Amino acid sequence: MSTQQYEGQAGYEAQAVPQANWPNGIAPYSSPIPMARTHLGHALVAEWTKIRTVRSTVWTLSVMFALVVGIGLLTAGTLSGETYTGMPLLSTGLFGLMLGQLGVVTLGVLVITSEYGTGMIRTTLTACPHRGRVLLAKALVFFVLAFAMTTLACSLTALVNSALLSDQQIPSYVEEGSFGGTVEGGTLVASSGEWLGATIGAGLYVALLGLLSLAVGALLRHSAGAITTMMGAILLPVVVGPLMQTSEALRDVGQKLVEYSPLNGLASLYRIPMSDDQDATGWPLLGGLAVVTLIVLGVAYALLHKRDV
Repeated sequence: MSTQQYEGQAGYEAQAVPQANWPNGIAPYSSPIPMARTHLGHALVAEWTKIRTVRSTVWTLSVMFALVVGIGLLTAGTLSGETYTGMPLLSTGLFGLMLGQLGVVTLGVLVITSEYGTGMIRTTLTACPHRGRVLLAKALVFFVLAFAMTTLACSLTALVNSALLSDQQIPSYVEEGSFGGTVEGGTLVASSGEWLGATIGAGLYVALLGLLSLAVGALLRHSAGAITTMMGAILLPVVVGPLMQTSEALRDVGQKLVEYSPLNGLASLYRIPMSDDQDATGWPLLGGLAVVTLIVLGVAYALLHKRDV
């Protein structure tokens, strides 16, 4: 017999191998397990399994959710029934999100730096040698999770604000458009643009900040350093900017720092900008944040292929 076939389990068959080509007369091994080509879907499943099974994900997202909804409910309950403050109906949702976003930023850093800290990144890159695929999978899984959770928290807060703050006592002169917000028939309401900014817009903005944090974590590969860098990028402009405006020589620089700060972009989506442009909607700054995030992710992608783990 010149050829021979080997049948495997589950009905799989190996290819016929000429007996004359057997080394030393020993039949070659043919695995009964079919081999499948890996793709991005496998990496996404792996990253989803990792991110949902660690305690840091549960804690950071739970704290974010509690801060956004809790502070929003507390603020709305305090202002309910009071005289109109001149703020848009959904604007008080910003106060909780300013703190809650720090949880998303922290999680974005930990998604990648925790693996560098424990050495698990070697196992990850051994299982998936395509390093760009690993980074892309981490970015996609984290972004979708952060966007969904933040948008849900912001939407609940917006509904609470709409229910509790629409009964504010509106002075007669407000209907002439002297103050911020939208008043119709003596009742404070939110326009479609305000709803979009306070829910989808805010969710996108915070998720992009978290994704930027992930990219910074991939660059620095150190949890404390990356978290400190992101905290400084978020908080320092609104702290240093007003101080610089007290100096005539640095006034323009201070104004630009505040205008382009992450917190001003978030506040503008709620229609209470921190800059002099009171008509700012926050969407241009959200687009700018998206561009910066993509650039930093690109740099992280390039360095991930050059560095040793």
